[in-house]
Amino acid sequence: MARTAPLATPPPRSGLLVVQPLRKRHCAECRRGPLPLLVVEGGVPRCLDCMDLGHLVFLPRGDTALTRRAREESALSAVVVRFDRRRSRYERQGVLVEEAGLARAEERCLADAEARRRRRARDAERRAAEDVRFTEAFAAEIRRLFPGCPDARARAVAVHASARGSGRVGRSAAGQALSEGAVVSAVAASVRHVDTPYDQLLMSGVPRHEARRRISVRVEAVLRGWREGGVRAKAEAGADVRANAEAG
Repeated sequence: MARTAPLATPPPRSGLLVVQPLRKRHCAECRRGPLPLLVVEGGVPRCLDCMDLGHLVFLPRGDTALTRRAREESALSAVVVRFDRRRSRYERQGVLVEEAGLARAEERCLADAEARRRRRARDAERRAAEDVRFTEAFAAEIRRLFPGCPDARARAVAVHASARGSGRVGRSAAGQALSEGAVVSAVAASVRHVDTPYDQLLMSGVPRHEARRRISVRVEAVLRGWREGGVRAKAEAGADVRANAEAG
């Protein structure tokens, strides 16, 4: 029988680790397969039965409380991961736990389900209030850096950039700190998509870097206008004050 190709070993972590393979694999010990789940031991795949894990049941990810309690109630458990080619890393898919332990965990979760629902509701309200405050602070920083930017536009940019879980610049460490670079990047991204033909260039097949090069002058012109808008407004206001004083 042909030798099984070596597997990339998942990153080490505490406890047992089980892999959902992307390709068809057979157990190096009993030769059964293809294996839906396997353990890498000595650089080769082995089935759960050969690893004395065949009696465990799979609990998919998604319910944090049930997962935590099922592991607490199980003397033996394992984390299940699968390799994500796009992100080039292993990602958690769920856990293997003892069937009796899972049953006890489900009973515990049913017993305090209402209390946990109320706690989630309170946490959601708190996060929503925090998001509103952060979005307002982000919008204020946009108006400070770009006084000529319309208020509605500053608000729209802030809402888009600071959306929780979006991974956008407003949620980066720099964005959370309201650093000037993060704020300028968010505003520039908005200008790129709203005030230039950038999206049309992408849709027509122009590579991203080339599309950005073509619209860079327009982006800088808009940003410069918004930066200088406040200066012009202040100058005009000062001229009006002087004119009124002279007229009086």
